[in-house]
Amino acid sequence: MDLIAERGRRVPVEDLNTTKLLAHARKQADARRFDDILIVDVDAHHHETEHQKEFLQYVENDVLRQQIMQSFLKGRGNILPNMTGNQDMSGRVTRYPLRGSEKTDPGKVRDVELGYRWMDALGVDYSCLFPTQLLAIGMLTDTELEAELCWSYNRWLTECIIPASNGRFYSMLALPFSDPDATLRQVETFGDRKGVTGFLITAVRNLPVHHNAYMKTYRAIEERGLSLAFHSGINPGEPFFKSLNRFATVHALGFTFYNILHLTNWVANGLCERFPKLPVIWIEAGLAWLPFLMQRLDHEFMMRQSEFPTLKKKPSDYMRDMYYASQPMEVTDPRGLECTFQMINAETQLLYSSDYPHWDFDLPSVIWDLPFISDKARHNILGGTAARLFKLPPRSETQRMNLEKYGNLAR
Repeated sequence: MDLIAERGRRVPVEDLNTTKLLAHARKQADARRFDDILIVDVDAHHHETEHQKEFLQYVENDVLRQQIMQSFLKGRGNILPNMTGNQDMSGRVTRYPLRGSEKTDPGKVRDVELGYRWMDALGVDYSCLFPTQLLAIGMLTDTELEAELCWSYNRWLTECIIPASNGRFYSMLALPFSDPDATLRQVETFGDRKGVTGFLITAVRNLPVHHNAYMKTYRAIEERGLSLAFHSGINPGEPFFKSLNRFATVHALGFTFYNILHLTNWVANGLCERFPKLPVIWIEAGLAWLPFLMQRLDHEFMMRQSEFPTLKKKPSDYMRDMYYASQPMEVTDPRGLECTFQMINAETQLLYSSDYPHWDFDLPSVIWDLPFISDKARHNILGGTAARLFKLPPRSETQRMNLEKYGNLAR
């Protein structure tokens, strides 16, 4: 029997697989009959650092590719920026350090097999797969490297991972936003590939999203009927956060900060009016910041409308037309959360996200067990709205009937 150290003791390797770690989640899913409900996760992650040698083979620049591969041969390992911080909570979250010990069937794509395990445990039917460390790519100072890393990862994801998932994985591909021309090229190259439902701006960056250089990219995404997402994150090196001395405080403020920054620029500069058919999604910033920003922007708008010349309605009205991923959903004040749901029209605009396998991931029950929402809202948020947005079909007859009942069957 193979043994491995875990929390100071020796345990069998087979006891450290995803299915066993999530046994309670599976019981919860059974109790709520989640298999009868279409559940779409709009934000989950894999550890692309385990596959760098695979996807970096797609780097187009011959010299850069050789330099990168030589770094592996010399034992330098990971070249990706790191913003994960203390995600494993000093080793107490075993799915981080022990992931490499988990066994998968030979001949199967490892990331797909591991994905099936956690999705089946949670009751998730479809999952939007994002990278982890590549989400910090906006922290790179090398624009060419950013473009090459996005290109190589997107090729690998769309050619090797998504096709092997039998349609259960989809993705919004990360864009090399520091290079507007390279950004447009990736939309034109990958926008029509199966499983691509949109594109992603890794939000840990300070570039102005309203700059005219990006208008061609936004139009190209809109014309293809795809979505644009902003995935937030943390950057302990951000000058604003250098006075913070706890990972938790950087985490609390960082994820909201970047989405607040980009959403403010998006709305104030009239991009909602310029691209009215482009669905925009704000990911992994929770929800508590939204009432704050709605009220602040509306107040400024009413006081100085001359500074918002392209807006035809209040900023909060545009924000209510956008989409928001639920995780991490702040549930400590139920009345405050209920007010937030009302302010953002959650029944039609909120999308369930787990953020698995990160330390603060949310089970579908976080939505299902809310006492103040209707059954229609439960079905919409857990999967119906995302199914319509991303054109995802039900996976069973019971799911189809539920979607029809609540008016969310994709057309």
